[in-house]
Amino acid sequence: METLRFDLTKETGRFKPLNATNGGPWHKRHEAEALASTFAAYRAAKIPYSRNHDSGVQSIYGGPYSHDISRIFPDFNADPEDPASYDFGCTDEDILVCLEAGTKPFFRLGETIERQVKKHATIPPKDFKKWAVICEHVIRHYREGWADGFHHDMEYWEIWNEPDLDLDDNPNKRTWGGSKADYFAFYETAARHLKKCFPEIKIGGPALAFRLDWAEDFLRCMSQKQAPLDFFTWHIYASEPEKIEEKAKKVKSLLVKYGYEHTESILNEWNYIRNFNDGYLYSMEQMRNIKGAAFAMATMSLAQNAPVDMLMYYDTRPSRFNGVFDFYTAKPLKGYYPFLWYGYFYDRKAQVEAVNEIETIYSLCGVDERGKALAVITCFSDQDKAEGKELFVDFGRPGRYEIYLLDDTHAGELVATTDRPELKMNMPGVALIREL
Repeated sequence: METLRFDLTKETGRFKPLNATNGGPWHKRHEAEALASTFAAYRAAKIPYSRNHDSGVQSIYGGPYSHDISRIFPDFNADPEDPASYDFGCTDEDILVCLEAGTKPFFRLGETIERQVKKHATIPPKDFKKWAVICEHVIRHYREGWADGFHHDMEYWEIWNEPDLDLDDNPNKRTWGGSKADYFAFYETAARHLKKCFPEIKIGGPALAFRLDWAEDFLRCMSQKQAPLDFFTWHIYASEPEKIEEKAKKVKSLLVKYGYEHTESILNEWNYIRNFNDGYLYSMEQMRNIKGAAFAMATMSLAQNAPVDMLMYYDTRPSRFNGVFDFYTAKPLKGYYPFLWYGYFYDRKAQVEAVNEIETIYSLCGVDERGKALAVITCFSDQDKAEGKELFVDFGRPGRYEIYLLDDTHAGELVATTDRPELKMNMPGVALIREL
């Protein structure tokens, strides 16, 4: 049996917002009965932010009448100063559901990915400045009450999604139909206008798909033009949490290199994917079971001390990438518990780091105002024949503890109350230890 040690006297910082998601609760306030709602479970997990990218393809979020700028402002030739030019209804409803769940919207200003043969809204706007003015009024609607709107504290506004996904010479561009240079000009125009109108909000992008060479060109260009960039968003799908940590370090290095050292680094699409080729179907299966759950918890655990400011899991929409809720019943899957358990740490006054490291073990620990410990221990490896662990968790003093297990035979239930927290962990598996 190996020993994992925590020194509860050595407190570090607060816990970062690492259990945010793409896609909010599945819930319809206007219907008498919510036959398949995730609202209560989503709210219980204390999800801090929900990104609205790709929400417009799901009827639960308003379907094709919501979220994308081309849906909110359907006629680009219309007057952006006229409230009648806008259709906010379905987007309003989805945002209100999120807010009632205690979750702030993270608003992607742009368009849903288009995989169909003919592209429509992902073609760059014909007038970048007018597009920025349209977005200005969207923000005024949600923050300043314009057009029978609201006064919500929505601070994050992201400009577009994955403009680097396809090379400039690719005829089947799915996210940005223009060139790299076009996007750079587009971002600069929109960011300058919106930051001038709303200096108090956070403007950023570009929701990088994967190309760090593209990211470096973008940051170099924005730095030379002194364009505002309050946050930099990027994506990665991986099967090992260390790959995500490695990319976080590379992104942070680029931000520092080009003078954006105070810019937030936000990973706002991530999930378990071994690869997008022969491992794709395998990944879809694992995403929905204990391996995907343990990967998610291990990633959040590692990210707490990595150079990244927020994680946003992709996704909790009713989609193939959702490892949190069942598509048909909306009931929590095993992948729900890492998000629920991470939410418990928001009530802790400080993090406590592990004194030692153990191979294939990832951990988080925090203490509350009374000094009581809460720890989540994850046993994870993407190696198919990796074995589990037997652990004694040493908090450096006597105590009484509850132990909850999440593995192939347990779904987050209480398995022991003890004064000696010993764990026999399956691979993969997760345990929560709560001091009484």
